[in-house]
Amino acid sequence: MAKPLTVTFAGETVNFDLQKVERSKLYGYVETVVVDEAGKTCELATLIADGHSVVGKGGTGLGYLSPDGLWRKKADLKAVDVHGHVITPVKSTFDAPVMLEQTASINDYLSHNITSIYQLTPDEVSESLVAELKNGTIFQFPFSYRGGLEASVGFLLLGSDGNTFMCVGVPTTIEFIGLESVAPLVSETDEAGDEDDDLGFGIM
Repeated sequence: MAKPLTVTFAGETVNFDLQKVERSKLYGYVETVVVDEAGKTCELATLIADGHSVVGKGGTGLGYLSPDGLWRKKADLKAVDVHGHVITPVKSTFDAPVMLEQTASINDYLSHNITSIYQLTPDEVSESLVAELKNGTIFQFPFSYRGGLEASVGFLLLGSDGNTFMCVGVPTTIEFIGLESVAPLVSETDEAGDEDDDLGFGIM
């Protein structure tokens, strides 16, 4: 059984059981099975770099090599940032209580790509926390399911159905790279146009 998510708010500690909201449970899913002429199920194979060798399922693996071409164990590897500094891994959020101190606006929430949604069921109802969530408060905190290099962003909020949800996501990165083309110059003759070509908004 998975560990509960423990949160602390206004001096109260609440344990939540998590149930992931799966897209397949909401909308259903279609599974496609490919068969050959004899009705036998086909399996995915990989065409390797030589262009003629086909490797079946389980026939490939992932290895780590040093710049000198020597094999390295995964345990020997260290993650670094763009500046070469070693990244300190984060612990699982389930290892310690989450302090609900930081709040987020709806704009903060909408500026994230949500990758996972969990419905939370408390072991004991906290009236103060429920009241705060009913006021529209969204709590924000670092979240990592199993621990890793970086934590995602967790949002605790109340749904319109009265259930408590945790949404996990990452900040949306939007960069302006410039205009793809320059607007063409329009002469005075072109601006006048042909009166017969004008469309009134009433036609739309």
